[in-house]
Formats: sequence, structure tokens, C-alpha cells
Amino acid sequence: MATQHESRLRSEDASEYLNKHRVLDLFNSLTAQLIYKRPDDPKVFLIETLENLQKSRSSKVNYPCLFDESNIQAVFGMLDPTGRGFITVKQYQEAMITLGAKDYDQNPHGSDIDRINLDTFTREAKHGLANASATFYEA
Repeated sequence: MATQHESRLRSEDASEYLNKHRVLDLFNSLTAQLIYKRPDDPKVFLIETLENLQKSRSSKVNYPCLFDESNIQAVFGMLDPTGRGFITVKQYQEAMITLGAKDYDQNPHGSDIDRINLDTFTREAKHGLANASATFYEA
């Protein structure tokens, strides 16, 4: 019978493995896409999504993602309801967190004057979402 110490070591080892290979990120991404898109054949959808992810890993483009450019622009529009053409750095950073973006520029072009425009927001959101959607670490 395993001791409490052995059980804790196995649990830590399992957690380390899952984190190292971003397995939970992968499952979370697949589940979110499945719920959002609700395909008629979920198994085929999951297989195709995994195949696309594998292709994206080698090509480093077109990571499966819930948000497309129109969604990103809509988020910017909600943050800029008066159409000034820019948002604050704080709004930008909170939007990136809300979108689930990873490894984006915390202080992109325009942050020095507290004005992030749509082009900068879109570029950084796409980059951060691609990093979040990749569900693997670069070797």
C-alpha cells in the first residue's frame, strides 16, 4: 500500500508532467472550441482540430482559436464606444487577460502616451491568442 508521501510524490510528478506538456491547456482549448462551435460530429471535430494544431505547430501559423479578427475588433469597439480610435493601456491589458492572451507585449506602441490604437490591439491580441491556442511549448 502506498504511503501518503509516495502518493504526494506521484501526484506532484503527474502535475509536473501535465504542466510540462500543457495537457490541461490543450483539453481546455478543445473543450471551449467544442462548446462554442457545437459540431454535429464532435469526435470528427476534435480529430480535425488536433490535426490542425499539429500542422500549426510545424508551420507556426493558423493556431485553432475561438476568436477571429472580427471578434478582436468587436472587443476594441466595446472598449472605445465613442470611436476615439484608441483605448488606454489599462483597458488594453485587461482585455488581453479577458481574451486569455498569453505572452503579449505588456506595453506596446502607444503605451507611452496611454493610447493603444486598433492596429496595435489587433496585432497583439492575435499574437497573444496564438500563443494561448498553441497548447504546446516551443522546443
